[in-house]
Amino acid sequence: MNIYKPAGFWIRLGASLLDYIIVSVPLLLIYWLITGKDPNESMIISLVVLLYSILLPVFWQGYLIGKRICGIRIVKKDGSQVGLVTMIMRVIIAGLVYGITFGLGLIVSLFMIGLREDKRTLHDFIAGTYVTYASPGEEELYTDEQIRKSE
Repeated sequence: MNIYKPAGFWIRLGASLLDYIIVSVPLLLIYWLITGKDPNESMIISLVVLLYSILLPVFWQGYLIGKRICGIRIVKKDGSQVGLVTMIMRVIIAGLVYGITFGLGLIVSLFMIGLREDKRTLHDFIAGTYVTYASPGEEELYTDEQIRKSE
């Protein structure tokens, strides 16, 4: 396993905030303008954000909009592209774990980003992923170079 250029806490937090501002806030405003109802009670918005979080990285080489702006992306721990099952495990299963532990798992994950050299969190371990600064294809070059050095 090669963890290559792992992304730390602050850049990941910044990417999450950008995603919230760019995706969630406009959805909330549009829903409120169209329906006149409180958008926080809408299952539709939650479903759209859930699908965005699962599907976009699968089709966009591990990027979400906020992560793309920050120059980080989600990859499998072997450096390959994330798939649908991987993202379901990362988003839904990890979300259930965080809910079952009443947020304690999330707090542990925050410490893991800050203290672990590979910057992997609980949801990264559940899904077999990590967040990296490496652009698509860069991990393969790194891996090939490491193989050549070891020969």
